[in-house]
Amino acid sequence: MKLDVIKLDGGKAGSVDLGEDIFGLEPRADILHRVVRWQRNKAQQGTHKVKTRSETSYSTKKIYRQKGTGGARHGDRNAPIFRKGGIYKGPTPRSHAHDLPKKVRMLGLKHALSAKVKAGELVIIEAADSAGKTSALAKQVKDLGWKRALIIDGAEVNAEFAKAARNIEGLDVLPSMGANVYDILKRDTLVLTKAGVEALEARLK
Repeated sequence: MKLDVIKLDGGKAGSVDLGEDIFGLEPRADILHRVVRWQRNKAQQGTHKVKTRSETSYSTKKIYRQKGTGGARHGDRNAPIFRKGGIYKGPTPRSHAHDLPKKVRMLGLKHALSAKVKAGELVIIEAADSAGKTSALAKQVKDLGWKRALIIDGAEVNAEFAKAARNIEGLDVLPSMGANVYDILKRDTLVLTKAGVEALEARLK
């Protein structure tokens, strides 16, 4: 599969061959859903916590005698039935992460890339380099019509380009090893550099 390569100023820079086994698959929603769910669950903090009846700050004195009151039997005011008492079986700190086979994770990334190609939302640029001026890069991005874009570069992101891009709303930059299904699907446009294409193909083969 051939795709045109452009420069940041909009000029043409030839074309590039994309592997059908990575960019030409029929996207499967079930695979993408599994990988995104795995990513989001792994990222969840899981720091939610409530106090049980042994942790609430209240007197442990028996509130009234056991028998003869005509009311229910109670020990102290920490019981969950009372206001300000402990919470019964509430959330405790834990990890929400679950396992997902490495093959499924790699397949998910291939399907995410293929989905962008099929939707016509993949752009290949020659290189992500800049003089470090945010205003100049912002104008180029606006002229290209990118509103919510993710740029994936090679093994390392050009430091000057990253500096220029970090204050532009809706523009994110990642190295090839940081490419992931959630970030790719979340953006309207996926932009790959030629080095990024080579790195991704090497990673996914």
